Amino acid sequence: MSNRPDPAAVWLGVLLRQFPELHQELAPSRGARPPGTGHSGRPTAPGAPIRLFVSDTIRDITDGVVELEEAVREKLRLPRPPRGTVEQRLARLIGLLDQVAAHPVLAEHVRGEARRMARRCSLALGDTESPVRVGGRCPHCDSVSLRVFPHRETALCVNPGCRCADTECGCLTDVAHRHSWPRAAWHRLAEATNGDLSELTAAQEAPDHSAEGTSRSARGTERLPLAPGRSARGVSR
Repeated sequence: MSNRPDPAAVWLGVLLRQFPELHQELAPSRGARPPGTGHSGRPTAPGAPIRLFVSDTIRDITDGVVELEEAVREKLRLPRPPRGTVEQRLARLIGLLDQVAAHPVLAEHVRGEARRMARRCSLALGDTESPVRVGGRCPHCDSVSLRVFPHRETALCVNPGCRCADTECGCLTDVAHRHSWPRAAWHRLAEATNGDLSELTAAQEAPDHSAEGTSRSARGTERLPLAPGRSARGVSR
């Protein structure tokens, strides 16, 4: 039997810990950090847009948790849930996960919704995304430098010296260019690198440990921005 924790339990646990912080972001006290910084102290954006985004996030997560609990209890043929706070509902959902596991389609739905809400919560709190190291070598530079960015569903070569043979690729003229592969191209990337497609997929599905404050898999790796539209030619297309 696998010792790997249930991803749904991890995501729901992250959400349970972080959701109360959204209310602190929405109405910070006078002694709190200045507006425009996330709960980690990193700059985010001007105060008014942040408060609007946080308010929308609270509403989205509140509705999502209510709907998820009701759907789970209906599928498990349990009575309708009593009223409760988001935190109370999340705790009840976590307590039902053993029963949910007996229904694969429902379990996948719970994982997906828990992951979506936890990631939105982390984003509203100003968390950055930690890349996950995966095996295999970049097909362009042969470096062990492939990382998966779970939120963006993108694999990236983080080697700043990576160059490909395409004379029209931005890597030849832009030092900030990074070859990347969207999820739809991962099977080609796995073939080109003799890598494991399941490892790429598992990295994308793995809970974002940056939301929990630690990242064993990403420790020691770079946190690089990914410019829109920059994909590795010849493999991802």
